[in-house]
Amino acid sequence: MRPFLPPTIAVSQDLRPNLWDAALLPIVFGILALMAWGALQMDAPYDVGTPLPLSLDPANLPYYLLRSALRMLAALGLSLGFTLVYALLAAKVPALERVLIPLLDILQSIPILGFLSITVAGFIALFPGNLLGVECAAIFAIFTSQAWNMTTSLYQSLRTVPTDLIEASAMFHLSPWRRFWRLELPFAVPGLVWNMMMSVSGGWFFVVASEAITVSGQTIMLPGVGSYIALAIQERDLAAIGYAILAVLAAILAYDQLFFRPLVAWAEKFKFEQNAGEEAPESWLLTLMQRARFFRAAARLPEGMWRGVLNAMPRRPQRLRASASEWLLPRWLDAVWNGVLVAMLLGAVGWVSIFVHSALGWAEIFDVLWRGAVTATRIVVLIALASLVWVPVGVWIGLRPRMAGRLQAVAQFLAAFPTNLVFPVVVMLIVHFQLNVEVWTSPLMVLGTQWYILFNVISGASSLPSDLRDAAGNLGLKGWLRWKRFILPGIFPAYLTGAITASCGSWNASIVAELVTWGDTRLEATGLGSYIAAATSDGDFPRIALGIAVMCVYVMSFNHFVWRRLFNLAAERLRIG
Repeated sequence: MRPFLPPTIAVSQDLRPNLWDAALLPIVFGILALMAWGALQMDAPYDVGTPLPLSLDPANLPYYLLRSALRMLAALGLSLGFTLVYALLAAKVPALERVLIPLLDILQSIPILGFLSITVAGFIALFPGNLLGVECAAIFAIFTSQAWNMTTSLYQSLRTVPTDLIEASAMFHLSPWRRFWRLELPFAVPGLVWNMMMSVSGGWFFVVASEAITVSGQTIMLPGVGSYIALAIQERDLAAIGYAILAVLAAILAYDQLFFRPLVAWAEKFKFEQNAGEEAPESWLLTLMQRARFFRAAARLPEGMWRGVLNAMPRRPQRLRASASEWLLPRWLDAVWNGVLVAMLLGAVGWVSIFVHSALGWAEIFDVLWRGAVTATRIVVLIALASLVWVPVGVWIGLRPRMAGRLQAVAQFLAAFPTNLVFPVVVMLIVHFQLNVEVWTSPLMVLGTQWYILFNVISGASSLPSDLRDAAGNLGLKGWLRWKRFILPGIFPAYLTGAITASCGSWNASIVAELVTWGDTRLEATGLGSYIAAATSDGDFPRIALGIAVMCVYVMSFNHFVWRRLFNLAAERLRIG
């Protein structure tokens, strides 16, 4: 008869390290040590106005790369927490949805420079005499380039959960809380992971703006790859720009191998389909973690603790089984809140109009509106062209999981490639061939944001159930008919997420694309972005306020009258199941 072993002994035997643990422990502890050392460098004494040491010596790039990567990771953690709360409230509480979604449109429309100019003084005041305040301002700026895309993705996924799965959860009498954790969040995980990758890439795109912070007319350049790039452009050092490109490539490869590839491989188990796909993405790090006995046991601890919390939660009484909108925000209070919101919006618009008119006059206001129309035309044309190119490419990659794994790092590098590094080449070509600035600077607006479309289309295509693919083949759907009846409706919700984010990102990118510099050479195209960039460099607050307000109006109008209508169509008629 086998002797009885106490649970503690069984657990201790399960925690005994094996050879896989020996291979994984140095990697984990090495990463943690680097993160701890880099975090300590952020907490240092500092007085505003004192220039921080910054050099173009390539030997300093590994240190700068570590500082930038830590800012990206901190901003990604904040973005994920914000996404889970904000998207859940917007998708589950109709009364709050009417407020949160327009507010999300406003947040997406505010340029990063606008967030920095508003928040940097507050962060510095929180940590007087310490560099941590400036670091928090930089992290917040990166957060604003990541959070909106992730929030839009999760909201879209929660709104398009297949109806048969919702009905199944109702048959099993799952509470709303359990349905979220058991069904809705797992359904959204694949798309959220891909958008996390795109958000980090977007953070690299805006890394120059986030690490060069202006306070009271003084520019603070934090140690990082973004500041290195800005200094290289200022000093016209092509060799330093080449080193910066290699550094960004190294960072993308590190993020891909150590973070995103394991996440993509792990998220494959949440893919919505009845028949498992023949090919699945793989990750050597995830394989190590699954085979390492100590880490496998440690990974079960949070799950066990969370199950205990869920089991300890009391069941909701029958009298509270009303919809969330009814018990959280009654209909009459909803109407009052909408009235208050409209009054606040009209009051804000009126205050800005009076302030701007008194400082600038109506002639300049109409001129800025015209500049906004020019930039909007550029964005519409560029998004249409990018969709024609990247939708077929994204579908081709997404339907081939092994190919998606191979091209994942390449796509991340292209998406993360800072457009500022292309400025020298663009400026020299425009000046040498005497090209039209209004036309040839326009592609810079979509160069960094077109990848939102590609990433989301790849995510949507890879999430198409294999049984539906087989059914489409058995029914003889080929050519345009297959695209029209199966592929385009299947990827349309994911494409909309990418198109909305790419559109909003292009408005942000217009600030750096319509006014490009290389040393003393300055090229300016007519548009709202160049207006805001020039006003920011001059420290002209009334013009900054006018430019940001007009950009918000244009972005919100596009989101409300175009994207939101298409999004509702996708949620109501083009969901799978």
